Amino acid sequence: MEIGEIVYQIRQCVNEECRFRFPAIAGMGERCPTCGASTAVTATPHTKQNSRAPHPTNRLHIELLLDNIRSLYNVGSIFRTADGAGVSHLHLCGITATPEHPKLAKTALGADSQMNWSYSRNGVDTAVRLQNQGYQLWALEDMAGAQSLFQAKVVGDGLVDGRPILLIIGNENVGVDPAILARCDQIFSLPMQGIKDSLNVAVAFGIALYHIRFGGLYGK
Repeated sequence: MEIGEIVYQIRQCVNEECRFRFPAIAGMGERCPTCGASTAVTATPHTKQNSRAPHPTNRLHIELLLDNIRSLYNVGSIFRTADGAGVSHLHLCGITATPEHPKLAKTALGADSQMNWSYSRNGVDTAVRLQNQGYQLWALEDMAGAQSLFQAKVVGDGLVDGRPILLIIGNENVGVDPAILARCDQIFSLPMQGIKDSLNVAVAFGIALYHIRFGGLYGK
């Protein structure tokens, strides 16, 4: 498999008591990193196809507001997911790191240099400004009164009326600012069936964004 100019192979330790199997750059990994025995090439990973295969698209204009996201890892991951789902702009607010931070690129994997973004010290001010410009404010928050994302309907309920959507995600510990929630048109939550009551913010965002863009939320 080629990633840029790098070719990978799958190698396996020939020691039957070890059989450690791992990916390695072609020409490297001839010794097992676990036991030191020789390894052999056993497979060649598939070549990734163009991920921009034909897919039904929709007219939704989606932007994102990150309200005081603490973790650089989460911000980088969100950049990458936002790029994959066609988010038009990221509004980074409060303590949320910007792509100017050198460590953010590690998880963004280049998306940080491709996405449109801006920074604001105050997420509430940003949300109010965009709402006044006609944006719908949709927040992802686990709270009383929130609607399950997977039970929501868009068409017919007036949620999509040609206005752009500002999807808002909040701080890992305290969630979305209450002053923003008070102005939201819709507040969505993700159902939880395990012992934990929430998901990692970047994971939850990815689920919600792809459902909004490509899944059952649009076009019911």
